[in-house]
Amino acid sequence: MKTKNMVVSLLMTIIKIVVYILIIIVVLKLGKQAYSFGYAIFDDHPMSSEPGIDVTVTIRDDASAYDIGQLLERRGLIRDAKVFYVQVLISEYRGKLIPGTYMLNTSYDAEQILQVLANDIEVESETDENGQAIGRD
Repeated sequence: MKTKNMVVSLLMTIIKIVVYILIIIVVLKLGKQAYSFGYAIFDDHPMSSEPGIDVTVTIRDDASAYDIGQLLERRGLIRDAKVFYVQVLISEYRGKLIPGTYMLNTSYDAEQILQVLANDIEVESETDENGQAIGRD
């Protein structure tokens, strides 16, 4: 009887140790993912160096910030739509993105893209004979 109790006690201790180790592993993995996501939000780099490639995108009237991020990711202008969405939420451009057609460049970082989509600045682009930016509505 005493031996049986010792074996059960030893097994329970081993199970507790395994559970604690698994909890530590999960917390470390989640922490690493959270750090990487946060780092990507604040350490934004363009997809390519200058001169980059011009890409025309059209933002619909009903597009959310996340929809815009998905479009930009598909077009090769940003790396991650989720990161872009959070960047929009914490930026001064939240709720200020204007639907239309824009000429963006793969050498723009997220801040420059947001400035263009909010019509906050005019990024250098080709102009037509009337002085209007090509690729913008």
